[in-house]
Amino acid sequence: MTQTHMTPQDRPSGAHQPKSPEIRAALDALRGLRQDLIDDAFAYRPLPPREPTGVLTRRLTGRKREYATWSRHALVGAAAMVAFLAASLPGGNGSADLLMGLLAAVPVLLTLVRPAAAFWASLASTTAVAVLGSSFGNWPWLPPSFISHLVVLTVVAIRTRPRTAAWMWLLTAAYGFLSETVFSWSHDITNVAPMLVFSAIVLLAVTVWHIRRQAEQEVTAQQTVTAHERSRRTLLEERTTIARELHDVVAHHMSVVAIQAEAAPYRVENPPEELEKAFATIRENAVAALTELRRVLGVVRAEDYEAPDAPQPTLADLEALLANVRETGLDVEKVITGAARELPQGVELSAYRIVQEALSNTLRHAPGAGARVEIGYVLGGLGLRIVNDPPPNPALIKPSPGAGHGITGMRERVTMLNGEMTAEPTPAGGYEVTVFLPVPAASESGA
Repeated sequence: MTQTHMTPQDRPSGAHQPKSPEIRAALDALRGLRQDLIDDAFAYRPLPPREPTGVLTRRLTGRKREYATWSRHALVGAAAMVAFLAASLPGGNGSADLLMGLLAAVPVLLTLVRPAAAFWASLASTTAVAVLGSSFGNWPWLPPSFISHLVVLTVVAIRTRPRTAAWMWLLTAAYGFLSETVFSWSHDITNVAPMLVFSAIVLLAVTVWHIRRQAEQEVTAQQTVTAHERSRRTLLEERTTIARELHDVVAHHMSVVAIQAEAAPYRVENPPEELEKAFATIRENAVAALTELRRVLGVVRAEDYEAPDAPQPTLADLEALLANVRETGLDVEKVITGAARELPQGVELSAYRIVQEALSNTLRHAPGAGARVEIGYVLGGLGLRIVNDPPPNPALIKPSPGAGHGITGMRERVTMLNGEMTAEPTPAGGYEVTVFLPVPAASESGA
């Protein structure tokens, strides 16, 4: 196989030539200059009113608060007035003072609506003011234009990005160098160095402010995402816990259905063939449903989860729970209203867990406080109210922060049963959890 070598003369003129990193960086920088200060130089970008979220602004009311939202505009207007008045300093050019002041003030006011154009206007104003006020001696920034240009650099840097601040400083340095070089023969005193030093300090401070503000926004956004993920993870953990517990309840009922369907034909003398087939179908469906239930709910079981040996607790086991709580030092009182009756096991389990979690929250967040558990058997459902008093010495006692799952778990259980729940502080300084779990009449009669 023969190899052919292509000389530079043989390459197509339109072929892509790789650029060095230095050339690419320079082109990117020039592209940034064009985007920031050339392409949209005259874009209309009015400065919006300030949101009344500041510490001082929130304390104001009525007209004062409305006026406070325009504080930034007033500050820029005051800076423009200072630049205007600087043209009337002793040693000015008499009749040209008014024009010089206007030329210095216009770029400052222009930052409120067209920030990029204000920078170019400031350079042009500097030249015009220098020509009109040559008797001031300083070159090229006379006092009014010196103040005006610093204000313009500051406002434009705040309203744009750090890259724009860097470009404005470089262009200011180039303007000063050109003015100092070309017109040095007619002016002995120049203030290019003071302008570059002061502007560098100001722009550096604004850049640091931009970076800090961006970092705070990123941290806030990350905290929001983290809080959302934490809430979502907590919700999934609580649903997993509920699914594990209800698995045992539902599996028990399905097993009873399968056993009763299998034994029913033997309790009837000479049962019809249709009845035997019906019971056989019921048993097969119950066994199939139980198998599918175990397969699906088995997914949510943790690897280290072990099925409880004892049945899931009900309201009948509540007295043992209260006894354990009293041993920890919590003075808890139980009150039952209405005719106590057996409810569906899912309702009993959820009610028990809600009382358990509410009392656990009392131990964590209000140690030493008394609590009261009210259980109301009403028509159509079950009412629960768990309320605790404020801690006796809140300044001395530091309650445990807990895991943050309590309220979420209770709400999930109530939502699962189509119930209602409120959890809020009491006027006395304690906390109250109120729950209603509906129970259909058919379920109550068959429980």
